[in-house]
Amino acid sequence: MSTQNKPEGHLYAVILAGGRGTRFWPRSRRSYPKQLMNLWGQESLLQQTVERFTPLIPSENVWVFTNEYLAKAVSRQLPAVPRNQIIAEPVQRNTAPCTGLAAELISRKDPEAVLGVFPSDQAILKPKVFLKVVRLAASHARRGEIVVLGIRPRWPETGYGYMEFTQAPALTPLQALPVKRFREKPTLAVARRYLGAKRFFWNSGMFFWKASVIRNALRRHLPQTSEILADITRLPERGRANGKGRFEKLLKQLYPSCDNISVDYAVLEKASNVVGIPCEIGWSDLGSWRAIYDMLPHDSQDNVLCSEGLLLDSSGLFVDVPGKLVSAVGVKDLVIVETGDALLIVPRDRAQEVSKLVAELEKSRRNDLL
Repeated sequence: MSTQNKPEGHLYAVILAGGRGTRFWPRSRRSYPKQLMNLWGQESLLQQTVERFTPLIPSENVWVFTNEYLAKAVSRQLPAVPRNQIIAEPVQRNTAPCTGLAAELISRKDPEAVLGVFPSDQAILKPKVFLKVVRLAASHARRGEIVVLGIRPRWPETGYGYMEFTQAPALTPLQALPVKRFREKPTLAVARRYLGAKRFFWNSGMFFWKASVIRNALRRHLPQTSEILADITRLPERGRANGKGRFEKLLKQLYPSCDNISVDYAVLEKASNVVGIPCEIGWSDLGSWRAIYDMLPHDSQDNVLCSEGLLLDSSGLFVDVPGKLVSAVGVKDLVIVETGDALLIVPRDRAQEVSKLVAELEKSRRNDLL
């Protein structure tokens, strides 16, 4: 059969929802991480993720990859997604094995499938532009290209990876351009150079590819992991044990032996068919309480109050202490968050370091606070 006569693959969403969100402690816990929280609005970040691409991708084409702690909660939040398409990884092995597993599973039912990979904990404030970007990305993925969405930097960020184009790209009209190379998380000095050069864009962590393309890439670059994933998803012989039970058993047995590596390192940095779409979609990766502070409305003193406050000569505060009046005099630039069993106070510019507190709690085996 010629390429022209092959059926056009449908677009599927692969949602990554297994993270712990440790920088959002004490609200984010192992059994209730940030993707399940409604940090603003009426829906959780996970529900917002699914809703924003619903005009293009029906629920039956949505697959969610999470962990054993969260599978039931994910299913409750996404009742329209088939339960057998919510996959609980027995251990975290980063994004290369996860996306490879998705490609193996989906290609069993649709060999020409096109996959869009979406983290479940990001904000996108321009949904109409986002849909245009997704359409363009899917069209390039159908040609056999690997597509990455690039976000124009708004500050010299040291916590993101970058993608470099050959020259400073325009944002309109939307276009897919060859990626010259990917760059690791830079130092502050290097990040400032990237910002000034205007040809470096943040790697959003949203990718598009045909299932066959990513499967072939993993066979080439991660052959052992690729073989394990094929073994996990291989259909049982006729008359053998229930397929679902067999899959879950093999997943628990074999998946821990997969390489623990991101798809960026495993594939993107080595592939020659990678293009990027530079775009402005109102994106934030919501990496810490500071990101929530930046997104929510501020009062005249640049405070964000998610609960009642009486603040004198105080500015730049993020306050989330339900059921209590928070009073402060003469303090600045703090994050103050309380739950029933913990209180967090941290300078806003050090909010990324909250994950270090979680690491200390793990060392102390304070499972009641994790």
